[in-house]
Amino acid sequence: MKFGKKMAAARFYCPEIPAQSGAAELPEQAAHHAARVLRLKEGDAVTVFNGQGGEGEARIAAIGKRGVGIEITAWHTVERESPLRVVLAQAISAGEKMDFTLQKAVELGVQAIQPLASERSVVKLSGERAEKRVAHWQGVAIAACEQSGRNRVPEVAPIRPLYEWLGQQDQTGLRLMLSPVADIGLRDLPTPTGSTTLLIGPEGGFSEAEGKAAQRAGYIPVRLGARVLRTETAALAMLAAMQALWGDF
Repeated sequence: MKFGKKMAAARFYCPEIPAQSGAAELPEQAAHHAARVLRLKEGDAVTVFNGQGGEGEARIAAIGKRGVGIEITAWHTVERESPLRVVLAQAISAGEKMDFTLQKAVELGVQAIQPLASERSVVKLSGERAEKRVAHWQGVAIAACEQSGRNRVPEVAPIRPLYEWLGQQDQTGLRLMLSPVADIGLRDLPTPTGSTTLLIGPEGGFSEAEGKAAQRAGYIPVRLGARVLRTETAALAMLAAMQALWGDF
């Protein structure tokens, strides 16, 4: 006899939903995804979370032209955050590379993301275009949380010029900068006891001046093997290695 696997309930980010049982409405985008994309029906089970921790068991109560109503039947204080607190400071990359990097970084447990404009960044963003792109990246982070089971949404900060951002860093936590010419690897470092900021360059890497400025700001150059990694590979490889050495892998 064959037994089919039970499908996991669809997860939706609902920032206004309180951590309690009762009736609620899915946000517009989540409602559209539930009704038009996933084609969920009344009575179907869903999971909701408000980004502040915990998640609710719920069922679709009503689907109408104006939205999707749900009934939250139980709220659980489950946490799936990594004990390794990492801020990813990623120089902006072109095309879909940045989306891919941010999506997978959220899956790998980053606590926050700081996009940076560097000398060799192919994409130059400012003003309204920059604001729209950051809003898009925040949406990518939310979708990654929905997919991966995270109940806390990492913040994607506004884009900052690298030198300006380096000049305003405080002196707390471990600071790492991936560099193919570094003399040490992750295994040469002690286990961090606080937060870690991971600095990753764009497609062409940081310029010599940028690298020196980062080191003056306290960033330790580290390498991953003898190979040069593409920017979209670098952050994810570093995060995975850090989780394996110091986190919950």
